[in-house]
Amino acid sequence: MQEKAIIVREACHKDLFRVVEINRICLPENYPYYFFQHLLERYPGCFLVAEVDGEIVGYIMNRIEKGMSSFNPSPFRLVKKGHVVSIAVMPEHRRKGIGRMLLEWGIRSMREEYGAEEVILEVRVSNEPALSLYKKMGFIVVKTIKGYYHDGEDAYLMSKKLVG
Repeated sequence: MQEKAIIVREACHKDLFRVVEINRICLPENYPYYFFQHLLERYPGCFLVAEVDGEIVGYIMNRIEKGMSSFNPSPFRLVKKGHVVSIAVMPEHRRKGIGRMLLEWGIRSMREEYGAEEVILEVRVSNEPALSLYKKMGFIVVKTIKGYYHDGEDAYLMSKKLVG
């Protein structure tokens, strides 16, 4: 049986209803439609979708921020940070490398198109598959954020240095 090709591309407005649907199915943290729309309009180069046979099966939504570095926290120097706001892959398409591809492409875009020097994300402390992927990709746990999620679960703030 032949593996189906996975295509990662920049999202467009017509993709947003499917992206929101994937968010609702896959994650307990849901955002209103206009939040997705705002990030797509503001950071189109790093809002990506993954397709299999023409169907969107995953997405990554990122933004660019300025703040103190997780690696060299000087109050006198702000750095551009890529922030992985949300990433999800439909359950039946997990464990095929799609999440990793989305993350790799998103990181590359945040670095090359937006000049990000590091990437941050929050992840549930109980989300072992995501933690494993992020650690394999060079992210480190910077701190624990107590009660970060609506249900009270803690999150790890993770970071990955992109330059120097």
